[in-house]
Amino acid sequence: MTQGASSHPSAHASGHASATRRNRHETTPPRKRHRGRPVLAGALALGLGASGLAYAKATNIIGADTAAFVVGSGVAAQTDELARATTVDTTYRAAASVSRNERRTAIAATGLRTAKELEAKQKKEAAKQAEKAREAAEKAERERERQRAIANAKEDPKSAARVLMADQGWTSDSQYNCLVNLWTGESDWRWWAENQSSGAYGIAQSLPARKMATFGSDYRTNPITQMKWGMWYIKMSYGNPCNAWSTWQARSPHWY
Repeated sequence: MTQGASSHPSAHASGHASATRRNRHETTPPRKRHRGRPVLAGALALGLGASGLAYAKATNIIGADTAAFVVGSGVAAQTDELARATTVDTTYRAAASVSRNERRTAIAATGLRTAKELEAKQKKEAAKQAEKAREAAEKAERERERQRAIANAKEDPKSAARVLMADQGWTSDSQYNCLVNLWTGESDWRWWAENQSSGAYGIAQSLPARKMATFGSDYRTNPITQMKWGMWYIKMSYGNPCNAWSTWQARSPHWY
């Protein structure tokens, strides 16, 4: 009895303890462990920053409850990269929009409808400017030739005369040839020629010589002064060299 009594309670206690452990085990669910992915709560714990968190929510990478979001370091890096890509794309689109707007403004300012018309107008303007530059260069070269001819008038008075004829509007070869014939007959183009009987002097044979002083006091030594006066006289008296030459030929002795 004593043994039975002593052993029975022991067995009962053991059985009761087992039953108690079983009940506790059945009513308490086992704790789950997250391996390699810590549970991160809040924007700072996610390591995304404010912009990264907003982007992650907007693209449904995470839900509204950031405390329940489980994320690894790889996902965080990917989210940051996506956020940066979005920023770059937004910046590019903004810049492209500004460029398009500037082009539209430039086209609108010219009153043209297309970029092709604007390009055609620019080419036309460039060609116009090139033509102006060419004309300016030709004019400068003519002026240099003029100055050279005038400076060399004593050695080559005919070339100087052709330059001076342009000032009177006589540019044709026929008018130049008439003038050459006329003054060849009068003085043979010698600036010092003097008619011993009448006193006519110079290339144009001014009579008297002092008439040429209205074009320069150096009329006795400067062929340019003499020819300027002679052309003025021809224009006032005959209109042009060919009329003066015809008159000279018709008279005997010859004069004009």
